Amino acid sequence: MTPPCTEPLAALSVAIIARNEERHINGALASVADLAGEIVAVIDHRSSDATADICRAFGARVHIEPWRGFPAQRNRALDLCTGTWVLFLDADERVPPDLAAEIRAALTGESGMAGFWIPRYNLFFGQRLRGGGWYPDHQLRLMRRACARYDESRLVHEVAALDGPSGTLRHHLLHLNIEHLDELWRKQRAYAIQEAHTLFTARAPVRWRTFIGAPAREFYRRFVTLRGYRDGALGLFLCATMAYFEVVKYVHLKGLTTFKHSLQLQR
Repeated sequence: MTPPCTEPLAALSVAIIARNEERHINGALASVADLAGEIVAVIDHRSSDATADICRAFGARVHIEPWRGFPAQRNRALDLCTGTWVLFLDADERVPPDLAAEIRAALTGESGMAGFWIPRYNLFFGQRLRGGGWYPDHQLRLMRRACARYDESRLVHEVAALDGPSGTLRHHLLHLNIEHLDELWRKQRAYAIQEAHTLFTARAPVRWRTFIGAPAREFYRRFVTLRGYRDGALGLFLCATMAYFEVVKYVHLKGLTTFKHSLQLQR
């Protein structure tokens, strides 16, 4: 019997996890229409717009599922796909033709890889970023289904663990990351809270000096080390925003820790 991570190639499954993405989902589906052997759309059961209907109109196999968190939802998508390879695509991402051609070539070769990292262009307010950690922003999105699993304890910025080696593609995903200021604020606040819960689960300590040190380090890392200055005024604003949300993260972590301590005292 052929080992699961070296089995013959089959059609590529494209997996999309979405909730209320009718504004973006059409473009994502269109960008993989000629690439995917199947499209599996895992739609959050709380979704209230036409996302599921748009996916069905494209011929996608739609599954309405309870929300489990990002890594668990991706594991569910892996279980629902039937292809040997799975490409995860977000609703606000696009696969340009040059990347689609490279994916086809990678999957028809005998590379022995369990997965591929894909560089990604991030657009903020219509501007493609060059620094600050938003480029080249490699994403592990293309993987052999039998060789990949997500750690469900990591609530945000999840990365699959592969049973085998990985390679890196040359062409880019396109990510329509942020188009409006309220979207930036809403998304980063959700990330900060999820990261705080991950740290709380890991019993990470929080000290008062963290509220100064963490945002200062984050700003320096993004603006200087990762060259966020290359993006001018927008780069300065985004790096400062990410530093601010470090404060939000640790304030939330402090609240969780204090609440847990108060419960223990009441026992």
